[in-house]
Order: sequence, then structure tokens, then C-alpha cells
Amino acid sequence: MNRVGIGYDVHRLVEGRKLILGGVEISHSLGLEGHSDADVLCHAIADALLGAIGEHDIGHHFPNTDESIRGISSLDILRRVRDLLAHKGAQINNVDAMLIAQAPKVGPHIDEMRANIAAALLCAAAQIGIKATTNELLGFIGRGEGMAAMATASVEMQGSVR
Repeated sequence: MNRVGIGYDVHRLVEGRKLILGGVEISHSLGLEGHSDADVLCHAIADALLGAIGEHDIGHHFPNTDESIRGISSLDILRRVRDLLAHKGAQINNVDAMLIAQAPKVGPHIDEMRANIAAALLCAAAQIGIKATTNELLGFIGRGEGMAAMATASVEMQGSVR
């Protein structure tokens, strides 16, 4: 059975944090605020995958009240989601994601992001689509106050849905 999920995440940009997107540290004067490394791209993908298998969202599995995961790499979150998919008998068909940020330009980093995400999910980079756009200077994203990401994921469920 083919299943599809969607994911969305947003984080505020703040001083004193590294900017991590798709597992890549990108040079920027601001970083994303969050309990983990706040990688909005990986978080949206995790939620899309969790949705595709009928699971609770990322906040349920990785609550910001759990101090044992403070600062966790979002690639580790994807690895744990991958393990949950395997437990449920799901194989990833593809992931398609969109990063929405006014700055910095992320185009030069997309191939590395795809490789990082594919490695975390144990799939081919060709199964991971990543695009980026600005918000045309509109809203909190356009003012450089935050970033967002959206993702869809398609999985193939083996056997009965558990």
C-alpha cells in the first residue's frame, strides 16, 4: 500500500546559534532557535514521514521537555524516524521538500543536504528532492525573522498496516 504524508516546520532566527539546514552548517549571522539543532528542513521531512505511516508528529516523539535530547542533531531524529518506519514495515519511495528563507542563499548546499538526508534515511539521494525559495520580503520570513520548510513523503507499506 502506498501512503503519503505532509510535514511543516518553522523556527525563529536568533543570535548565538549555528544555522543547520539539511544537516549542513551554513555560514550566517543568525541560527535557528529550538530544543534540537532546529533544522527546519529535517523536521518537516520527519513529520511527513511520520504522517505517511499514521504516527504522531515530531513533537510527540521528540518533545521539547525531554532534556536527554536537548541539542540533538536533526539527522539523528531522521535516523530514529527511519527506524520507526522499518518497524512499521514502510520503505521510502521519495521525499520532496521546500525550504522557505529570505537569506542566506542555500542553493550551493542542496546537494550536500540531499546526501545527508539520504544517508540518514538509508535511501538514494535521487529519492530526496529539496528546493528553496524566498518569501519575496513578505511576512516574518521576508523580514529575516525565521525560516520554514514543507515536505511530502511517499512510503510503501509492506503487509498489513500496524
